[in-house]
Amino acid sequence: MASFDHKNLTIKKFHDGLLKRDFSALEIAKGFFKEISEKDSEIGAYLSLDEEGALRQAKAVDDLVANGEPTGALAGVPLAIKDNILIKGQPATAASKILENYVASYDAGVIQKLKTEQVVFIGKTNMDEFAMGSSTENSAFKVTKNPHDLERVPGGSSGGSAAAVAADLALGALGSDTGGSIREPASFCGVVGLKPTYGAVSRSGLIAMASSLDQIGPLTKTVGDAALLFNAIRGRDPLDATSSEPLASENYENRLLNPDFEKIKGMTVGIPEEYFIDGLDKEVENSVRLAMKTMESFGVKFKKTSLPHTKYALSCYYIINYAEVSSNLARFDGIRYGSRVKGQGSSLKDIYFKTRGEGFGSESKRRIILGTFVLSSGYYDAYYKKAQQVRRLIKNDFDNAFEEVDVIMTPVAPGPAFKIGEKTADPLTMYLEDIFTIPVNLAGLPAVSIPVREKKEGLPVGFQLIGKPWHEPDILGLGQYYEKTTAPELY
Repeated sequence: MASFDHKNLTIKKFHDGLLKRDFSALEIAKGFFKEISEKDSEIGAYLSLDEEGALRQAKAVDDLVANGEPTGALAGVPLAIKDNILIKGQPATAASKILENYVASYDAGVIQKLKTEQVVFIGKTNMDEFAMGSSTENSAFKVTKNPHDLERVPGGSSGGSAAAVAADLALGALGSDTGGSIREPASFCGVVGLKPTYGAVSRSGLIAMASSLDQIGPLTKTVGDAALLFNAIRGRDPLDATSSEPLASENYENRLLNPDFEKIKGMTVGIPEEYFIDGLDKEVENSVRLAMKTMESFGVKFKKTSLPHTKYALSCYYIINYAEVSSNLARFDGIRYGSRVKGQGSSLKDIYFKTRGEGFGSESKRRIILGTFVLSSGYYDAYYKKAQQVRRLIKNDFDNAFEEVDVIMTPVAPGPAFKIGEKTADPLTMYLEDIFTIPVNLAGLPAVSIPVREKKEGLPVGFQLIGKPWHEPDILGLGQYYEKTTAPELY
């Protein structure tokens, strides 16, 4: 088998090497499975693998290349998929015992698109149960470890996907982001994670947690790779009524894949005072300001801005999240969906209690109970309705800020990756990990986490670029220019 360097292989470099016949897709796929067999028992990124299907698809791509047939930018690319995204014939557990034996009967919308692109699916990655968590410690099956420090968490809930990319066990991955579940693990693991505009990517075939907040997005080694993967999965899907195309779609794909760097260098970037607060880890603050200094050096202008309702975002988010969790998880009852627990009692009530009691983990139960409460008669107006009104104020804050700036820049998380077990005893401290990411989901905006490339030692730290709706080309373009300035070897 041809030798290759996993650490320096990106989606773009893979495509170029494949066309030059430097290696075959089959060789690369076998190489990744070898790496997984040697390293993943320690990291725990994957819940299941599809080696047979992956090698078959890789061979099919090699045949196309050998015959001189056109192959797209993602053909043969080995990807990892979060285990709440359906691939027909593959397990889809959402890291929950209640779906332990479930095998998907159809492909998610994003998987259909990626199959058209002839992607190689390596396997399904670990996550917090039903995407509820910020550390991937809530999985019913295992705890995923951060490849940079095996005593620390990879972030969550897409921790398995982020760890797989960071540990060179996949060239890229898909995750889902409800309140930071792509961006936080990207920051903790030192990779790039994009949460697209709400509706930019189909949620068909994504096991729903909080439907007005969930969004599928890519985790990759570079911003350029994230743009490639996002371009492949975005777009309208008739099976998801909330999905859409950009309103101003002229040259959207070209701006996404071929950024105008001269225009990007003239951007004005907003720095919201509410995100640089007491409690923000000094290492994180210094790292983000280091990235700002680099951007200033190539012409980006920075301007202070304000998002005054940020302080209400956490409580607003969790009320809405709980309510939608209560509604969405009602279907997992042991009758229509999920494993049924056998035992005493044959009434419907007995089946519900036993199945849901044993099938759901503690975080899922907590959110179901609280969500049912905030939706109950007499409390709906006081909690859920009020939270939706505050959500509008948060969205208005962003709208007002974007009248003066092109992009907003913030930290991703209050600190770097924390130790396994450090925050599991106190749910509130865990929820506070999402304080800088959840406003984006409440407002339906695109945002990307990018590693601070100047930081060469210690744990990875990411910074967040937030864009206007459907302005992924702005944040990804600025991110690519920053990356090409600080880490040209990636390209």
